[in-house]
Amino acid sequence: MHIPVWTTSRFDLDLSSPKVMAIVNVTPDSFSDGGQHANTSAALRHCEQVMRDGAHILDIGGESTRPGSPAVSLEDELARVLPVVKEAVKLGVPVSVDTYKPEVMQAVLDAGADIINDIWALRRGNALDIVAAHPRCGVCLMHMHRDPQTMQVAPMEGDVLAPVSAFLGQRAEALQQRGVAATRIMLDPGIGFGKTVEQNFSLLARQSELLSAGYPVLAGWSRKSSLGAVTGRNDPRDRVAASIAAALVAAQRGASVLRVHDVRETVDALAVWSAVH
Repeated sequence: MHIPVWTTSRFDLDLSSPKVMAIVNVTPDSFSDGGQHANTSAALRHCEQVMRDGAHILDIGGESTRPGSPAVSLEDELARVLPVVKEAVKLGVPVSVDTYKPEVMQAVLDAGADIINDIWALRRGNALDIVAAHPRCGVCLMHMHRDPQTMQVAPMEGDVLAPVSAFLGQRAEALQQRGVAATRIMLDPGIGFGKTVEQNFSLLARQSELLSAGYPVLAGWSRKSSLGAVTGRNDPRDRVAASIAAALVAAQRGASVLRVHDVRETVDALAVWSAVH
């Protein structure tokens, strides 16, 4: 039987069961945990804790992409991210970096990062060239409507599955045409990135249809505002239970990677789900 694999710089990740990607924000203004891990030592302590909690992948980000968030300068992002990456690659798990800046991609790949996780799907500058030139790094291509400053001002209209799927397929094809193996590519429908609450839940309900393109899917529901909209929980930190419920539904519908804040709780929930299956 074929076992799906995500090829990354140093690791071949077995995707026959869902993997948990831990969010490590080294930003002062993340929507959920801004400032908690905004220096290198705090970020590394968090990396070590989520690994003890069962995380399979670390996803390090130096710029908030919440709706309306201001852009961060290249210098500031490098200063936040690079010291953490240089130490995190010593911890024995794949290190992903959440960035859309080509210069940051090059710097973190040179430092040993395994995965580039890009909300712009490699549409900025020479980002596609950098990933295509790397012999093995994994890449996650996300769908985003407009940009972080305007995506919720005028979100998408109507049924979003077809345009989201078409966009992601086109971006994956652009990489493959540059010689990037399909096993290096992961797709993310971009929950909350320019979609309404109803559209986000439609994407979750029909997530298995995204798999028809032949690439694995990453689900990023953790503490998102759509969960607050259906539960009435205004504080993102009060959305843990809702986040776990969304993660399990995503896993049930074929998601290979779950990107989460609450690692221990998600790992435990997956253990129960796996025991049933």
